[in-house]
Amino acid sequence: MVFAETVGNPGLDVLNIPEVAEVAHAAGLPLMVDSTFTTPYLIKPFSLGADIIMHSATKFLSGHGIVIGGLLVDGGRFDWDGSGKFPTLTEPYVGFHNLVFSEEFGPAAFIQRARKEGLRDMGACMSPTTAFHILQGIETLGVRMARHVENTRKIVEFLSSHEMVSRVGYPELPGHPDQELAQQLLPKGCGAVFSFDLRGDRSAGIAFVDALNLFSHLANVGDAKSLVIHPASTTHHRMDSDALAAGGIGEGTIRLSIGLEDPADLIGDLNQGLRAAAKTMRAKG
Repeated sequence: MVFAETVGNPGLDVLNIPEVAEVAHAAGLPLMVDSTFTTPYLIKPFSLGADIIMHSATKFLSGHGIVIGGLLVDGGRFDWDGSGKFPTLTEPYVGFHNLVFSEEFGPAAFIQRARKEGLRDMGACMSPTTAFHILQGIETLGVRMARHVENTRKIVEFLSSHEMVSRVGYPELPGHPDQELAQQLLPKGCGAVFSFDLRGDRSAGIAFVDALNLFSHLANVGDAKSLVIHPASTTHHRMDSDALAAGGIGEGTIRLSIGLEDPADLIGDLNQGLRAAAKTMRAKG
């Protein structure tokens, strides 16, 4: 299959779903997209040509950082038989008494095998409490996502004009390579997760995070509370500056997941972190 994110992490490259879907289908392949960052509120990939959608329900769908779960959704339109590339779906499967999934379930062959094999062989069955929390979260998804985007736009505007910030990667900004595409595919907004680069090295990034009080220092995203992480000192701390750059990450890159708090409070907290980062740089001369 062809697999991609609706918006990339952490640079927020916007996926041209219609064009990629056309290329995939011409090759007899389905397009699967990870729509975790955008959620069904901001984009509907099936209407743009995607065949399968996945979500980390741990994030925006549940919205409170209290569960671990995932969703796999099949649009039910891909022709598995016609593709000729999926014998595990179109030929007898000994593990299920020679069942032919495409014959039995048609366009739903993939999702039926994913469910049956996942449950039977891997135990992919979430607890009732986890399912309840995710369903409760989904009920307020539209209200939360609207506030997430509103807050994010205010934070992006603040950071874009700050002297300690060299770059903000958000597709709504002029100069972002995917701004025009974002306007077409994501008219409601580009989500609440984005990255920016501090003017400084790893020590500036560490000082920035350490000075924050309202932002929680976590590797998660999509929570009701705002989250921050500095990859160069956490998830990518074993990589030198050249290796970071090759991965599109700088020593001063910060990733934010903007929550539902008062944006004035969030900006005040970020100001505190930026002042701490500036002091670190001045101390180094």
